[in-house]
Amino acid sequence: MVEAEETLRAIRNGEVDTMVGTGKNNRQVFTLAGAGDAYRFLIESMNQGALTLTTDKMILYANRCFAQMVQLPLERVIGSSFKEFLAVEDRQPLRALLKRAGKNGSKVQLMLHTADGSQIPVLIWVRPLARKDSQIVTVGMVVTDMTEARRTEELLRRFSQRLVEVQEAERERVAFELHGSITQLLCAILVRSQTLADKLAPNARAARNEAKKLRDMISQAATAVENISRNLRPSVLDHLGLAAVLHSDSTEFSARTGVPLTLNCGQLTARLPAAAELAFYRILQEALKNVEHHARARRATVHLTQRGAFVELEINDDGVGFDHDRPDAKGKAKRGFGLLSMRERATGVGGTLIVRSAPGKGTTVKVQVPLGEPRGREHGRSQMNPKRKPL
Repeated sequence: MVEAEETLRAIRNGEVDTMVGTGKNNRQVFTLAGAGDAYRFLIESMNQGALTLTTDKMILYANRCFAQMVQLPLERVIGSSFKEFLAVEDRQPLRALLKRAGKNGSKVQLMLHTADGSQIPVLIWVRPLARKDSQIVTVGMVVTDMTEARRTEELLRRFSQRLVEVQEAERERVAFELHGSITQLLCAILVRSQTLADKLAPNARAARNEAKKLRDMISQAATAVENISRNLRPSVLDHLGLAAVLHSDSTEFSARTGVPLTLNCGQLTARLPAAAELAFYRILQEALKNVEHHARARRATVHLTQRGAFVELEINDDGVGFDHDRPDAKGKAKRGFGLLSMRERATGVGGTLIVRSAPGKGTTVKVQVPLGEPRGREHGRSQMNPKRKPL
């Protein structure tokens, strides 16, 4: 034990040029001195942790940046095992990373344990290092602290969620104004036009025809405004719940597009929070819009089911599909904004979104959200227009 401690002290103090280690099959010689060429690149990356490890993860070299990350003196880091700085569950991902690391390197995100017991998220990049005059292979590692990146990501996520909330509040306000003002005004005009038409002389055939056309145009305008209001914020969602709006939208989609849509709604043990219902509805809207404009599908299906403490909505179509990782002719990801919008909607209510598609094999959009606590009729609902009537 005293001999081992003395060896580590010599390594840390730079008094050792060569070290012989016993592996599973034979002895291996690790040259520590004169390795400036191997370490120069790592040392120059002073804003990142830089290490050289043996294949059994003993640290032969570490820069001061890594020592600062783990909050230990540099001499305590060199000669120790890198496994000491990882949780048990993170050691297997690291082993897998070391096995598949090629000449271009491989990356993985893990949690790094520090001396005070805290953890920091890091991105680890590894690459095998082999000197020309040796058969010994060591591992070069660059460790990037992702704390600030995670913080920025969380701030962006909060900003995105707040933007969605403001957008929904504005949609509800506009929908209420359209329904409460414009639609009612158009209905009043329709009644007045009918009264005016009734006063026309029976032999004024041309004028009566024009009056009829005018009534039809006003009726179409009122219907269009009502549809716009409903798409902005369907009151049936607030009053009757998610299943009712799924039935309504499925019927309207099939009638408008001619694409048969089969809806299967399972029984939920409790009603979802208002924010989750709205997220499901917006994701359905976006998915059906893709079916209508891009998929060229012959049929589609929508499933709403409860799986334990989660509610799952799945939208399938048998259309042309797509490769969302492959850019289009302009170099942009296909349907990137729509997928991003759906993903943000799901994440904003604590859910997850999975999109599976391939050219010629259709598309599946699946979103899963926690069921949450049972709510009352008005719990979690916007109070902007509490007396709003159904459309």
